[in-house]
Amino acid sequence: MFRSILLAALALPTSVLSSQIPVADGVIGGVPASAAARQSVAKLSTDASTPTPGALRGVVENSGICETTPGVSQASGYGDIASDKSIWFWFFEARNNPDTAPLIAWFNGGPGSSSMIGLFQELGPCRITNDSSGVVLNPTSYTEFANVIFIDQPVGVGFSYGTLAVGTSQEAAQDVWEFFQIWFKDSRFSKFANREFGIWTESYGGHYGPTFAAYFLQQNSGIAQGTVSGLTINLKYLGVGDGLTDPLNQYPGYISYAAGNPYHALVSSSTITRANSSFWASNGCRSQIVACNNGGSDSVCSRAQSTCNNNILSPLAGNWDVYYILTQNPDPYPPALDSYLGSSNVTSAIGAQSTWSETNFNVYSNFAATGDWMRNSRPLLETVIDSGVRTIVFDGDADYILNFHGVEAMVDALQTKFTATYAAQSFANFTVNGVPAGVFKNAGTFSYVRIFGAGHEVPAYEWPGVPRGAAALQMFTQIMSNQSLSGT
Repeated sequence: MFRSILLAALALPTSVLSSQIPVADGVIGGVPASAAARQSVAKLSTDASTPTPGALRGVVENSGICETTPGVSQASGYGDIASDKSIWFWFFEARNNPDTAPLIAWFNGGPGSSSMIGLFQELGPCRITNDSSGVVLNPTSYTEFANVIFIDQPVGVGFSYGTLAVGTSQEAAQDVWEFFQIWFKDSRFSKFANREFGIWTESYGGHYGPTFAAYFLQQNSGIAQGTVSGLTINLKYLGVGDGLTDPLNQYPGYISYAAGNPYHALVSSSTITRANSSFWASNGCRSQIVACNNGGSDSVCSRAQSTCNNNILSPLAGNWDVYYILTQNPDPYPPALDSYLGSSNVTSAIGAQSTWSETNFNVYSNFAATGDWMRNSRPLLETVIDSGVRTIVFDGDADYILNFHGVEAMVDALQTKFTATYAAQSFANFTVNGVPAGVFKNAGTFSYVRIFGAGHEVPAYEWPGVPRGAAALQMFTQIMSNQSLSGT
């Protein structure tokens, strides 16, 4: 019954398939031949201006693009972290109480995909229209409660440009830290330097979020001890949505979800049997992930990614959209961004100085070469949780690509000071104005929530009786108010 209601509620016009995780040689999350070794290539600027290492450049304030709410400020531009590394940002002040509201940074995944996905398809102050021709204001934007900065990283992703040298989440964390050292020192944004700060991520953000947060905490400690020079960043919150964090615990979730998700089987029982055999085979997916986690080399981890995604992740998707299993391929929703962000009227207004693409395949290939995909970020997530940073892991129950079976297995495997408390909890209804919109658990400053009817991009979806993005905004507002989750 719920499936038929949901399909009717979310009927949308045909458009172009939108995705965050690249397809290599027909394999979702596959390892391309070019990933045999990392390659240092460059993405060029379309502008003649010279980078200014250690400073912001080309900042455009109040362009009138996307956020048109009267009195709400925005700014977009570049942070030059080196003479050949320019990171794009787009910042929006909170619609309410911007002078006291917290600040978050939003990162989409890939690796190699643009955070403009989050801005225009999910949580930003505007949403792309269903025909991709323009935007409309988003009443459930995270900017209702917080100041939000969207960042295209690593270098080369989205509107960012320069030398594409990053191939691990740790290297990405270092560049993001350098960007914020520049951003907070700029007179236009220095007022946010002491504001409560949150890192919110999605998809490959299951690696990015824990790695970035742990690195920020490490740098803050170094500053306090006098071994690191820089500005302390007041990290208080971490959000990880539909994330790849702990492959060893998460990959069995593809098998169980394909067979027994809340909606329908994705493939035949014989396909599921083959995938299960491949997972447990000698030198199969599981043993290769274990080898990677036990100090495996780049090639060992890269091989694990290739084996597991060729034999587990990709074939178990069937012909259903991996980001929202209630639709077959190609899924028309969320609408594509290419035509809008490729418009010279838009790019010139916001000060973009490179050609936008949803995903930079060269960046993805560099990550595939290091095997970063299969490395375990759960220990870093545990460090962040135990440090006192309020942390939430969330997902949508209609997402296959990083499904809740795997995510909940990762969460159950966490070893933190809240582990016993979490294990003793039962799921409670996450109600939005009295309508059950998901289930959740709280333990100390850690929370987990599964949102009903949501695909991979949780804020982009609705549920009967719950407006589009409302459940995500309620979750976000509660966490960013330093509260545990609760129904309303």
